[in-house]
Order: sequence, then C-alpha cells, then structure tokens
Amino acid sequence: MTSSQAPAVTRAPSRKGLFVPFILLATLVVLWSIAWFWVRDRATREMDAWIAAEAAAGRSWTCADRSISGYPFRIELRCASLAFTRADSRFTLGPVTAVVQVYQPRQGILEATGPFHVEQGDLTGDVTWTSLSASFHGASEGFVRASLVVDALNGTVRGAGQPDIAFEAPHLEAHGRPTPGRFASDGAIDLSLRVAKARIPLVDPFVGNTDPTDIDLDATVNRATTLRTGTVARELEAWRRAGGSLDIALLSLAKGNRRVQAHGSLAIDSAHRPEGQIDLRAAGVEAVVGQIMGQRLGAEKGALIGNLVGQFLGGGRRARAEAEPEAAPRGDPALKALPPLRLTEGHLMLGPFPIPNVEIPPLY
Repeated sequence: MTSSQAPAVTRAPSRKGLFVPFILLATLVVLWSIAWFWVRDRATREMDAWIAAEAAAGRSWTCADRSISGYPFRIELRCASLAFTRADSRFTLGPVTAVVQVYQPRQGILEATGPFHVEQGDLTGDVTWTSLSASFHGASEGFVRASLVVDALNGTVRGAGQPDIAFEAPHLEAHGRPTPGRFASDGAIDLSLRVAKARIPLVDPFVGNTDPTDIDLDATVNRATTLRTGTVARELEAWRRAGGSLDIALLSLAKGNRRVQAHGSLAIDSAHRPEGQIDLRAAGVEAVVGQIMGQRLGAEKGALIGNLVGQFLGGGRRARAEAEPEAAPRGDPALKALPPLRLTEGHLMLGPFPIPNVEIPPLY
C-alpha cells in the first residue's frame, strides 16, 4: 500500500458547545448579581439622602438595626423598630419590613408589627394588631393606588382632659387612588374605608345599645397633593389656602337597629374650624336625638324635638314631599331624611337646632 492510499485520520467531535449554555448562565448570574448589589447600594444612598433631607426640615426618622437584603429578586428593607419625631408629634412602631421587586421598582409591600405609640400635643395613642400590611403601586406622575389592611385592631386614645377613648375592630381596610380626570388638575384623591364590627364603648350610652358598628366611607380629598409631612398646623393651613375640602360621597354607620347614611362636604374656615354641611338619612335614631337635645333644652323639650324628628322621618316628611317633590332616595329606602347637620362658626346644628354642649374647636 502506498502512502497515497493511507486511511484518513478521524477527529473526535468537539464538546465545547456543551459548555456554552453553562458559561452564558454563569455570566448572566454574575451580571445579575452585580446589578442587584448596585441597586441595593443605590437604594441605601437614596434612603440616607432622604433621611438627611427630612432631618434638615425638622423631621427625624430612625430605622433601628437597618438591613437591606432579598437577593436575588427583591430589595427587602428591615427595621427592628421605626421612630419619627418632629416639632408637634412623635411616634414609634415595632418591627417593619418593606419589600420591592427588582423588576417592579414602583410596587412595594410593607408589613409592620405593633405596638404603635403616637404623641400629638396633649393626646397620646397606643394601638396593637395581629397583622398589618400595606401596598403601594407607583406611577411616573404619582401613584396608581395604595392600600392598608389591618386585622384585630385594638387601641386607646388618652389626654386633653377627656376620658380615655378605647376602640377595637376585627378588620379594617383603607384604599386610595387618584381621582380619575381630576388628579392632575385638582390634586384630588379618592378614599375608601371599611371597618367591620368596631366597638367604642364610650359612645354606647349615648346611642342606647352595645352592638358593634360597621363603618363604610367613600370620599374625595380635594387638593390632597398639597399635603406633605410637615407639622399638622402648617400642612392643614396650606391645604385650606389651596381650597382643600373633603367631599363625602357616602358615610354609612350601622349599630344594631341604629343606622345612618350621610353625604356632603367639609372644609376649614378662616378660624381653622371645620365647616360644611352633611345631609343625613337615618333609622332608629329618634330617641337618641331627643336624649341629646334634652341635655340642654330639658327633657320635655328634648322629647318634643325627638317627636318632631320622628314626624320628619315619617308622616311629616311625606306631607312635605307632596308639596315639594324631592330626588329619589339614596341607598336603603328604609332610611328617611333627617334635617341636615351643619358645622358653622364653631357650632354644630341639626337643622335649625344647635346641638347642646357641643363647640367645635380650631383644628390647629
């Protein structure tokens, strides 16, 4: 056999291609790790800068034993406790955890453990709960919505020379969102509050039963974007000067056989007192009205006013409707219209009658 007839040498196939996916995966892990630590470092620096800016404005925030973790997909901030102090108030809060997904930086979740202690002027409050969670969905020009959910809420407010006010509620939900079509122009925010089976023992003797209360509120805060984290007096005054108001679309209170629905608008007058008018619909409140009015006018006149309210809720109102038709009732048809509740110049009026022993002090 000649050299030209020698068999060809067969080369083994290359296995380098088998390692390419692993190399790419390792590279991706390294790059992702670098990006995560960069995001964590940026979050730390921005948080430090924000805390410094708040301190320069007279507002001190303290996050005890702060840590940032959550690798590889989350940024998780933990505080062993959170404290806030400014000129007119301070609060402390138990362990707090805030979580943001790296791929959704404008959406965050917060969980907090009680107790919560707050001091505002002569008032102090202490609140506990079994679970508290909040969520925030941000946007380039503000936010999309914010929510708060609390279970087994229990608290007490003390001070100002008044009896302690204890309260509890098995469940509370609060939600906020920009008012469609009005957020950019009016800075308006829609609020929704639901409280199930709340108990406030202090009010039970006035209402005449010890049943729990269900509370539903749908309202709009106009000029809400003017509110910041300054002192209460400064922020409320800025809100008042900007034309701020609270439009109540529906406030519903149900306590046993006592039920009230309300809608109206409230603002702050030049003397810093609440002002406005609330239109009421109610059932089972005639005796309560008579009792409250009797504290000032005497039992006989108070009972008379209670009877007048009863007539307004019943036949008197029907007679008036025949002469002056009104709009279709809102909500439960079993609820009948009451005289409007007016807040004016520091007085609280039920129709033409001032509610006894009630003066509305300035808010600030």
